[in-house]
Amino acid sequence: MSKDLGHDAERYRKYRALLAPGTLLREGLERIRAGHTGALIVLGTNPVIEQISTGGFIINTDFTPTALRELAKMDGGIIVDNELTTIIAAGVHFSPSSSLPTIETGTRHRTADRIALQSNVPVVTVSAAMATIALFMSGLRYPIESSDQILVRAEQAVATLSRYRERLNASTLTLSGLEMDGLVTVGDLVQAVQPLAMVRRLAEELEGHVEALGVDGRLLQLQLYELTQGIDQLATLLELDYRNDDAERFTLDVLRHLPTGDLLDPVTVANAIGFASGDLDEHLSTRGYRIVSQSAQMSTATAGRLLDHFGSLQAVLAASRSELADVSGVGPARARAIRDGLARISDSIR
Repeated sequence: MSKDLGHDAERYRKYRALLAPGTLLREGLERIRAGHTGALIVLGTNPVIEQISTGGFIINTDFTPTALRELAKMDGGIIVDNELTTIIAAGVHFSPSSSLPTIETGTRHRTADRIALQSNVPVVTVSAAMATIALFMSGLRYPIESSDQILVRAEQAVATLSRYRERLNASTLTLSGLEMDGLVTVGDLVQAVQPLAMVRRLAEELEGHVEALGVDGRLLQLQLYELTQGIDQLATLLELDYRNDDAERFTLDVLRHLPTGDLLDPVTVANAIGFASGDLDEHLSTRGYRIVSQSAQMSTATAGRLLDHFGSLQAVLAASRSELADVSGVGPARARAIRDGLARISDSIR
């Protein structure tokens, strides 16, 4: 029996992608489901699979959806190789240990669950009666949903993501104004990182939907890209702006694992990202990386040289075009772009 029981996110993502619409395996399963035949397919082989397999016949033929569908018409299960390129055997009778725990009731599903437990090889079933597809792996059962089922949830997630992106845009604009005036507090920063964390969390959920949809997820992938463009860069710039010099006390990665309820509480978020006092009125000073780098789409290295040269964001804001041009790596053209960009940011806030 496998010792690696429970959900393995990386392994699940691998097989979810292999079972997505557009793959040969999914096409074969859909043909089986449409024919109301039912099937048990072992996705790989090892000595344990060989030990618990009896009967059937060796095929060693190329894996194709048509072959999978035709072989599923016979009694017994099917074994494919680990790369899912070859159908090894069909009509196989499996005898996994009956002492292995399972909550499944149907014969096919009980057998599949126990095969996966004993061999640590994933097993896919197609229910003839219910016309459903399921993946059994490491003691867990994962329903393989239709594209329509996934798209319903994906559309809801996209709508929620869109709202949080709007909130994020508004909160970062407010934060920019406070940074320019030197009036940022912990609470102001928290109001910006809360929607940022929610956007990243919803994006991860939608990435899973895109993977599960396969070829049916192209439009969703475009929507996801549009709604999350620049998110990781924003997180990096906020960390550069508010990280303590003596210790890396400010990090947004911890918010990925914060329970949703806690993510909505400003004090809990402040504590999580490194402001242990929980005082939302505590004054903060920004280094200015976000505003300066975004003013002319420059690298953080160039923004850093500007900030080091002038000493603060406010000094950069007050610098003339010629003073900006004198900084190493800037020059007249970029100085003009920086000056114009900072003016646009200021105008959008006021």
